[in-house]
Amino acid sequence: MAEPGYCLALGAFDGLHLGHQNVLKETEKGPGKPAALLFPEHPAAVLTGVCPPALLTGGDREALLTRWGIQPLYLDFAGVRDLSAEAFFTEILQARLHAAALCCGENYTFGQGGRGDVPLLKTLCGRAGIKLHVAKTAVFDGAPVSSSRIRRALETGDVPAANAMLGRPFSYAFEVVEGDRRGRKLRFPTINQFFPAGFVRPKYGVYASRVRIGDTLYPAVTNFGVRPTIGTNTARSETCILDYSGDLYGQRVRVELLYYLRPEEKFPSLDALSAAIARDAARAREYVEKLHEQEPAL
Repeated sequence: MAEPGYCLALGAFDGLHLGHQNVLKETEKGPGKPAALLFPEHPAAVLTGVCPPALLTGGDREALLTRWGIQPLYLDFAGVRDLSAEAFFTEILQARLHAAALCCGENYTFGQGGRGDVPLLKTLCGRAGIKLHVAKTAVFDGAPVSSSRIRRALETGDVPAANAMLGRPFSYAFEVVEGDRRGRKLRFPTINQFFPAGFVRPKYGVYASRVRIGDTLYPAVTNFGVRPTIGTNTARSETCILDYSGDLYGQRVRVELLYYLRPEEKFPSLDALSAAIARDAARAREYVEKLHEQEPAL
């Protein structure tokens, strides 16, 4: 007897936050191999021409899904946007993707104009003999978890809320590039990373952070912004990794933001800036150590 096709998760999956994870966990129920339907380009970019800032790169999204045992299946949204809900179900989910089961959230919509909803999907699945798993909505602080809420939390500096809704620390792993080496002169060498166009920008300021190098997590302090004391035209992530020394140029180093310490500030001298970094580093170390005590598995 032939093996069943996919137990296919449906949704935007643009942040892989707790709400998305609830849907993805439903794929364990089967029948079929756990998989997720992904769009390389965010549907909003196709529909409106404006793409919301990304919460993670495509590579990170795929790596997380693979770690969770879920196969990514890619579909060009522009090629299916004008299909009716019924045609999307029969032509794409059934015929092309061979879905043996489907998983979605309580507010899932599909088909042209988002006219298809969960009750319609349930009817279509019943007719086709396809199992439907509907995941409960994830809630944080009394409201549904969403990518837009996470973006707002990051943009206002509420990193603990963003991380709680993500179910993991907000992180990025962009290439370490050559800086102006002022950090060494200030006794706090740093790694410089630039965010690509379209990636979410956290609030300018100083953060308690962690950096993963190999299998080790190091406490760190990160400044995201334009460094007003020195003055730069382009925002960057500049991270001082505590308890580590080594050449990381050209490597993709993962930085996790944990807590917003203070806004950027223009100091009267480099000595005053160095003293502020020392205070920031001490606060960051204290925060990370407490976090490890409270949540050693995070």
